[in-house]
Amino acid sequence: MVDSSYYLMVATFMPLILSPVVYFLGKRKGINITTWLTFGILAISTTLVIIPCIDLGSGGSYQEIFDWSQLGHFGLKLDGLSIPFAITIYLLSTIIVIYSKPYMVRKILIQFDQLKNSKSSNDSSAYNDTESDLYSAKDGKSMSTLLLTTDQKSYLNEQLGLYYSLYLVFAMGMLGTVLATNLFEFYVFFELMLVPSFFLIAFFGYGKRKRTALMFFFWAHVGAVIMLLGLMAMGFLSGGFDYDVVKANVSQIPAAWIAVIVAALIIGFAVKLGAFLVHVWLPDTYTDAPTPITVLISSAMTGIGAYGLIRIWIDLLSGPGNYSDYAIYINIWGLITMIYGGAMALMQKDIKRVLAYSSISSMGYLLFGIGSESVLGISGAIFMYVTHALGKGLLFMMAGGIILQTGTRNMDKLGGLGGKMPYTAVFAMIGGLTIIGVPITSGFMSEWVLFNGALQNAVVDWSSLKAVSFALAISATILTSAYILWMYKRIFYGVVPETLKNVRDSSKYVLVTMGILASLTLILGLYPDLLYKPIIGYVENLYDETPNELKPVKIGASSSQNQNQVNTTTSSGGTNGEQNNHVNNVTNTLATIMTQKTHLISGNHLVSYVTI
Repeated sequence: MVDSSYYLMVATFMPLILSPVVYFLGKRKGINITTWLTFGILAISTTLVIIPCIDLGSGGSYQEIFDWSQLGHFGLKLDGLSIPFAITIYLLSTIIVIYSKPYMVRKILIQFDQLKNSKSSNDSSAYNDTESDLYSAKDGKSMSTLLLTTDQKSYLNEQLGLYYSLYLVFAMGMLGTVLATNLFEFYVFFELMLVPSFFLIAFFGYGKRKRTALMFFFWAHVGAVIMLLGLMAMGFLSGGFDYDVVKANVSQIPAAWIAVIVAALIIGFAVKLGAFLVHVWLPDTYTDAPTPITVLISSAMTGIGAYGLIRIWIDLLSGPGNYSDYAIYINIWGLITMIYGGAMALMQKDIKRVLAYSSISSMGYLLFGIGSESVLGISGAIFMYVTHALGKGLLFMMAGGIILQTGTRNMDKLGGLGGKMPYTAVFAMIGGLTIIGVPITSGFMSEWVLFNGALQNAVVDWSSLKAVSFALAISATILTSAYILWMYKRIFYGVVPETLKNVRDSSKYVLVTMGILASLTLILGLYPDLLYKPIIGYVENLYDETPNELKPVKIGASSSQNQNQVNTTTSSGGTNGEQNNHVNNVTNTLATIMTQKTHLISGNHLVSYVTI
């Protein structure tokens, strides 16, 4: 049984530590061992993330804090903001492990044949594949019936082991980013998720995958470096890199630096989001990456840019001349991104490229909500991350299933597959309705709350600009409906091409995982409070207590310090009642050298301090 002080630590680092084991064991024992070991690691890690969330309620938090270095403390924290992100990241990562097996077996076998052919013909261009029906299951037979040569099996075992080991590190990097409690720690995890995703695209992608991987790495790294400049300025000017220290001492940051820091953060996180003007890397990356990795990049990684804006900008830098001065520009930027992504999606014939531009549009919704200056708007944006993950995950998994069965993703070569692949069609429809925002899917609840918040803010401020922005954003949902329904019609309706007469539904690995995501979006559509309670509780803490006031709290130095007090145990043998009598300011607490592990439960807040 894992010590309650180490739930998040184990959940975060177990995939990293065991990733080499997955590679070497998979290389020797085969693809089944590799797949199920990876699944088991992530399933246990996901459970460890969920356990501390159960008793937190709507406003609680759970932290694990460790002595680290002169840069501050290493900490992992679950609260109303990190809970939906963390659970979504690891839940998706666990599910996609199973989905990856049939898809990556096919992809690796094609890669083996093309590598072999390119060597025999001395033609390196033959290795730059787009799609191939060589191992597609158009005859309705499972790929498990394939008879492999010794060389094929050896290559498959090694490459799948490499894939899953990189996959584990990728998932771990994403989780660490949203759990971090220190600016330097945040940046390390933020960059850590970039490295394995780069190699996954370069090794297992399609087309000019190496060029695409380099472009992805360049844009992501440049955005991260710009963000780093803002993080360094925040840490140095506030006297520390721990989130609590920055928030308590934000008033010490000179006003002239606030604008520079905010600009660096917005640009850096906007690149990660793939917002309009800094989205150049996204369409090719989503198209050329292997579909399981596209699911994770689109559904989990890209939205972390929204997490960064809320956590680092709105939360830590809350103060005069900060959020409210820039929010309208973020709001309009989100609106433009929504419209641009939707319009471009309508012009594509490649399924994955339609969904790539759809993801740009969805990130516009997140930006729009973040810039709404309202509790409901920001809460809707956070919930929209979960909605996008489930809906877009289903649609990308649909694309992968069609690639598996037909060997193509060109919609001009498809049609009438609703009768041939009925389960895939049903799950894809649920995913599409989630993105459109139709009841009873989770998409409806996120859009309802997001737009409600934007409208409230426009009414309270009597702002014609905000009212026009709201009206255009509502109209942009028509574009979303258009490209989703147009894509669905071209794939599942019409006449079945002669070459696809014998196509059947995908394997159970694909259908079961799609069914899980479809169930989750319906469950959250019916019971949104499962996530809305902690989300609303967190966002309300960023705002004034005045019911009619929608602006964020303007926090001064003294009020920040009062709000960020934590309880600590001053003697090892104290009772709970004695512990609650000892309250110190957070800046003094973080400066204290802790010589023992202490636990405190105060209300719904659990903090563990550990010396290592």
